Amino acid sequence: MLLMKDFKDKVMFLTGAAHGFGRVIAIEAAKRGMKLALFDIDEPALKETVALLGDADVLSKKADVTKESEVNAAIDATMARFGQIDLLINDAGIALPGRMWELPVRDWEWILHVNTMSQVYTMRKIIPIMLKQKTHGAILNVASIAGLLDTPGMPAYHASKFASVGLTEATAYDLQRIGADIQMHVMCPGFVQTDLYHTEQHRPADYADASDPYYQSEAYLKGQQFAKYVITNGTPIDTIADTVFKALENDTFYILTHPEYNPLITDRVSRIVNNGKPDVHVMDGIM
Repeated sequence: MLLMKDFKDKVMFLTGAAHGFGRVIAIEAAKRGMKLALFDIDEPALKETVALLGDADVLSKKADVTKESEVNAAIDATMARFGQIDLLINDAGIALPGRMWELPVRDWEWILHVNTMSQVYTMRKIIPIMLKQKTHGAILNVASIAGLLDTPGMPAYHASKFASVGLTEATAYDLQRIGADIQMHVMCPGFVQTDLYHTEQHRPADYADASDPYYQSEAYLKGQQFAKYVITNGTPIDTIADTVFKALENDTFYILTHPEYNPLITDRVSRIVNNGKPDVHVMDGIM
């Protein structure tokens, strides 16, 4: 398999491009001479991202990745504009804290549609495009360290991110089986200073019900406060773009950004193979 080393004039399809990881990845891709297809539900912020890209060749459109029809339309628009897709980065994501028995079902549906199903929608349509092109391609799914280990208070987020990791691994196996020239990557960062704690500002009407008492509950308010605290106190975002492109260049499958969590990952695997069970005290002093 070839490696993605030369990015000039390659076409990147990027979801979640308006904020955080998406914005810094788009900026770095533009510096490397890529053609960019950028999508996000937050149209004003997406325009702000585009304004930072200089004279890069950019297609940008508002898209709600929870809707397969809008994802398909975004891919069709990209192919009409550029005629190819060389790099897919699934960055769109939300975070919803809340315990299993308290979080409304609509929140479960929303987070699974954004964090997992949107990756299904893009890959189902773009992988056949890449195979037909017969050129080297790459796919990077942004998951989270929450897809490799568990913490209390965020079961929906963990479920969506574990699914993203498993989806990426299984797809990599299938592509290897057919000898496809497509490299797969899954990014599993810890807490980084992004827009993620503003998830509620991007909630589509389909997933909103202000009459539900949960959204006035103490549990909801504490969950929002926790999300803001861990994100605003996360590591600076300034190294993320470089990390992503180095992983693409070196074909690094698991992209980890916070080595301090490696002992927790190792502990989880050890408990699985040694007939252990979850122990919340493992995280004392860490989480």
